[in-house]
Amino acid sequence: MEKINTTFEKNLVFYTYKNMFEAFINLLFPRTCYACYQPLESAEQIICTKCHLDLPKTNSHLEPLPELRHKFLGKVEVKYAFSYLKFVKGGKIQRLMHELKYRGKQEIGETLGRWYGGDLRESGFSGEFDMILTVPLHKKRLRERGYNQSDCFAKGLSESLGVMWDGSILIRTKKTDSQISKTRTERFLNMEDVFVVSDSADLKRKRILLVDDTITTGATLEACIIALQKADVSEISVVTIAMVI
Repeated sequence: MEKINTTFEKNLVFYTYKNMFEAFINLLFPRTCYACYQPLESAEQIICTKCHLDLPKTNSHLEPLPELRHKFLGKVEVKYAFSYLKFVKGGKIQRLMHELKYRGKQEIGETLGRWYGGDLRESGFSGEFDMILTVPLHKKRLRERGYNQSDCFAKGLSESLGVMWDGSILIRTKKTDSQISKTRTERFLNMEDVFVVSDSADLKRKRILLVDDTITTGATLEACIIALQKADVSEISVVTIAMVI
């Protein structure tokens, strides 16, 4: 009994000092919510509870969004079209996307992926996909950034849905101009023949969930879908972290 008490006491001392040290570090370098930049409580991670509850969800997994499906209507065939959040300029989602894409906060994408993957699973979509693929970055941009933000979201989705993901099957063959100031037609022409499927990939009759970070006109996803259709996939669905509204 004395040995058990001694071990318990040692553990108690260890965790007490550990908590004190963490509290001291947080005092010097306070952890803040990536959405509102306010201090996080000790039990909170990445995004505070208030911002988590206030996330502007589209709920496109509960009720199809006509404005989302319309982006592909008459162009390419998509079974499901999902987008987790509404992107508004100057809003919290823009801050999250900026932290994810430009400040190395990959954990934001993974966390959002796990959350939305949980929503999709609870709505019965976990058995709808054979593989999750991501829209690739050009190799030069990938070297500069060090990671693909869409891969982060896909990783979280994969964990919650229990579906394997691969960020290497789709390949971007050339670096494209910025899409920001282009019209819908110019965006499509800018993305024409940009993506190919890896020679080693066997996607025949697979049900694919294609992941991107943000959808505006849908031109990038459309170009990826065309490349995947050439690989004789069975179905293609799309999902993005955010949708510009």
